[in-house]
Amino acid sequence: MYDRFPYVPSGSREECHSGWPAIIPVIQSRAGVGSVIVVECYPGVFLDELHRELGAGLHDADFVLTPNLFRSAAEIDSMLEPWLGDDPVFGIMNTVEIEGFFDPARLAESRTHCENSARTTVVLGPGASLVCPEPALLVYADMARWEIQLRQRRNEIANLGADNFEDRASLKYKRAFFIDWRAADRLKTRLFSKIDLLLDTNKPGQPKAISGDVLRRSLAAAAKRPFRVVPFFDPGPWGGHWMERVLGLPSNNAPNHAWGFDCVPEENSLLLGFGDERVEIPSLNLVLTHPEELLGKGIVSRFGAEFPIRFDFLDTVGGGNLSLQVHPLTSYIREHFGMDYTQDESYYMLDAEEDAGVYLGLKEGIDREAMLRDLERAQEGDFDFPAEQYVNRFPARKHDHFLIPAGTIHCSGRNSMVLEISATPYIFTFKLWDWGRLGLDGHPRPIHLNHGLANIQWDRTTEWVSRSLIDQVVPVASGDGWREERTGLHKLEFIETRRHWFTQAVPHDTQGTVHVLNLVEGEKVVVESPDGAFDPFQVNYAETFIIPAAVGPYTVRPCGDTKGREYATIQAHVRV
Repeated sequence: MYDRFPYVPSGSREECHSGWPAIIPVIQSRAGVGSVIVVECYPGVFLDELHRELGAGLHDADFVLTPNLFRSAAEIDSMLEPWLGDDPVFGIMNTVEIEGFFDPARLAESRTHCENSARTTVVLGPGASLVCPEPALLVYADMARWEIQLRQRRNEIANLGADNFEDRASLKYKRAFFIDWRAADRLKTRLFSKIDLLLDTNKPGQPKAISGDVLRRSLAAAAKRPFRVVPFFDPGPWGGHWMERVLGLPSNNAPNHAWGFDCVPEENSLLLGFGDERVEIPSLNLVLTHPEELLGKGIVSRFGAEFPIRFDFLDTVGGGNLSLQVHPLTSYIREHFGMDYTQDESYYMLDAEEDAGVYLGLKEGIDREAMLRDLERAQEGDFDFPAEQYVNRFPARKHDHFLIPAGTIHCSGRNSMVLEISATPYIFTFKLWDWGRLGLDGHPRPIHLNHGLANIQWDRTTEWVSRSLIDQVVPVASGDGWREERTGLHKLEFIETRRHWFTQAVPHDTQGTVHVLNLVEGEKVVVESPDGAFDPFQVNYAETFIIPAAVGPYTVRPCGDTKGREYATIQAHVRV
């Protein structure tokens, strides 16, 4: 059965402090009279809860709350305007730091207060470590980006330095994606080696804590063994029900499950296991602290500390078509949005109904100007864009692989279960047509026609697409009970995929670069080290798993009652 809460075994139960009654004494033990305790907080943490609980435990302490030291919301908006603009989805990648949110005079005054106070002082909030760089105790209150998004949707939090609780969740997400998270991660990266206590604040009223030493030890171990990140799922206007049926997802009153984010380390969580306790941290922490062990030196030299591969699910079984869309060319995304690489991608068909299909590339000999006019009319309303007059629709079957280099018009059709394998900057999707429907929030989803039309590669038509982008399967190697195939991606894309069919153990080797795999056929397999470098790791059907570059050789073998059945994994890595 698909495991929705995978974890990395990291230590004993005694190393995890669960709940405020257990955590407060740990902090009190370091809170000498006149000392400064810094509680650095990731944007989105509930400061009221931390203030209340710490205040109850540290009765005589002074508190400095960093939001009170920020510049006005209007000043901050003005500072960020060049990077955010007025587009509802896209901004520009930037180098904004949390320091820029502070009023310089207030920050200086608070630093002086902390240096001269005879009482215990707690500095609490985002940027707290900037007020006192060398505290007696540095606590880092961390949380997952998925939980942040849920709090945004419930109007429980505003953006960093903003008073925008009531803004649409999509606008808060945009600002977090381009500003809050980038700035917070830059500061966090500088603090990892100094953290004394890591606080998991994902569940209100139920904090967990581990020491900084235990955190660093756990991350170092995770970078040398197979692991899975914690998936999360979201409904959408085109969503289906395959994942509910096959992966056992609860409905939770959701109308469907459209997306399943099974390996997007920038936004997924990593669960660290301590006996029966789990500490949830952003999986990005592992990328930031151990980039070379996880990714490999070649990838780090090319992309920096960024995980460049993502696997996610697109479920339209019983649903509808995705939006007709195109992704920006590398030169375009660099010029307009400050990104160094784009979202090249592919659709691997985990499953497909009889009428499943994929829209991919343009038809031969279309009237380009007529297509532009029809897209513009559709954007104005009261007109349905005749997609199949201009765009190819190819039938899709289980295990087909459709390659989608940037600039290729595309979308998955209804009644398909797609494993999307792509480069990571997934927010940069230019919708051209959304089939005349509304989003789940009752508003039309943003269309970016000008951006899209500037990137469509008009020469990617039926013959070229059929020859270059569909089921490009090439045998590579074979052995006792296994065979390996290259299935893509296109030479324009930097990711390569290999599929292995097997009835016996299959040898693999990372060769110094991270591998991401999914079990696309078969009930379960075991990943093992030939020399026992890590414990055997079980993977179930449709689960995505990561093999760090540092692992080197490993094997994947069927387990359970195989009865000679052929299994299959799809593996992706960066061409270096």
